[in-house]
Amino acid sequence: MTEVVTGEAVVLDVPCARFPSRIAALLIDLLIQVVLLVGAVVAVVRSADHMSAATTTAVLLSCYVVIVVGYSATFETLTRGKTPGKMVFGLRVISDDGGPVRFRQALVRALVGAIEIWSFLGAPIGLITSIVSAKGKRLGDMFAGTYVIQERAPRRPELPPMFAVIPPPLLGWAQVAQTSRLSDQTAEAASSYLRRFYELTPAARDGLGLRIASAVVAQVSPPPPPGTPPAAYLAAVLAVRRAREHARLASQQPEPASTAAGPASGGAWAAPAPGAPPAGAWTPGDAAGRPSNGESAPTQPGRDLASPGQPGPAGFAPPA
Repeated sequence: MTEVVTGEAVVLDVPCARFPSRIAALLIDLLIQVVLLVGAVVAVVRSADHMSAATTTAVLLSCYVVIVVGYSATFETLTRGKTPGKMVFGLRVISDDGGPVRFRQALVRALVGAIEIWSFLGAPIGLITSIVSAKGKRLGDMFAGTYVIQERAPRRPELPPMFAVIPPPLLGWAQVAQTSRLSDQTAEAASSYLRRFYELTPAARDGLGLRIASAVVAQVSPPPPPGTPPAAYLAAVLAVRRAREHARLASQQPEPASTAAGPASGGAWAAPAPGAPPAGAWTPGDAAGRPSNGESAPTQPGRDLASPGQPGPAGFAPPA
């Protein structure tokens, strides 16, 4: 993954294309170009009796330029960064700013590629730069200000339902929580941790959760109640952040008069009525890594949400 800052100052996480997939896509494009070149040579040779040697040479050179340069430049311009080989593997060429590739950039890539890919001298250089570059750029990408991304990335796992809501013991804390200083990178780390919660070993789960929670508590105020497990705290922070972002987007759209407003004024979390916890509420044992399936589970000290002043071994003790 690489970060791209667009012209509107929006940070995007873009998956760079892997080297094997780029080579495979290149081989498909080269195969198509070789077939076209062979066909062009055969057609010119059959017509050579009616042309002089100079004319034949000029026609062959023109066919080479049109096929080698025009192939990539035309496809990448018309398809916004794709060639047949890239379409097969779900790749696309984009600008360094995250925008679609333009004709000038596609032409520069194709011109440099005519030397970089089709010559014995340029191929090793392009291979080395693709391996060394953090974005897998070959020489043509460096001159054109482009790089190749992977469009068909593996599907991201869903956030478990128990981590998509605020645990009931933290509803009071959520009403006054301030998450505006939480960075996108830290929030993404917390989200990734919760998505992989059940895949981690208990030791890795506790250690990683404590490190991420310590980073989050430095950007969110006030600190959580003493004894709050890291997973419960991170779930509450992300739920508050999502709810306030949704409320902000909803406030920018006209709303029917009969529709009740979402969160309370000022972005405060609207807690449910007493005795009616939200769907998917935190149940005993969830923080210990057992799925919430409606069955009762024994409570382990320090792994369930503890009351203030009763932190357990895995409880998250925020700094004073």
